[in-house]
Amino acid sequence: MNIKELRPIPMAEAREILKVEETEKAKIAEAFIKKFTKISGEEAKKMFDAIKKLNIDKLKDEDIVKIIDFMPEDTEGLRKIFTGSDINLEQDEITKILETRRK
Repeated sequence: MNIKELRPIPMAEAREILKVEETEKAKIAEAFIKKFTKISGEEAKKMFDAIKKLNIDKLKDEDIVKIIDFMPEDTEGLRKIFTGSDINLEQDEITKILETRRK
C-alpha cells in the first residue's frame, strides 16, 4: 500500500482501509483496532464531518479524531481527552460536541 495523503483518521476508518490490504500485518492491525472501535468507518466519517460543521475553531482535525476514537459519554470524559493540552472548551461547545457524538 502506498501513502497517498497524510491526514489524521479515526481508528474505525483505518480499520476499513486495512480490510482492503491482504497482508498478514494488515490483518493483525485490523484485528487489534477492531477491539477498540464500536462504530464503522462510514459512521466515523459522518461523525467527523458533523463535528467539523460545528465550526469550533479550537478543534483541529487531530482533536476531532480523538473525540471519535474515545467516544466520550459526558463532559468529564470529553475534558479528559484535552487534559494537558491548550484546548479549553466552553460548556456550550462541549454540549454541541456531545449531542453530535450521540446522534
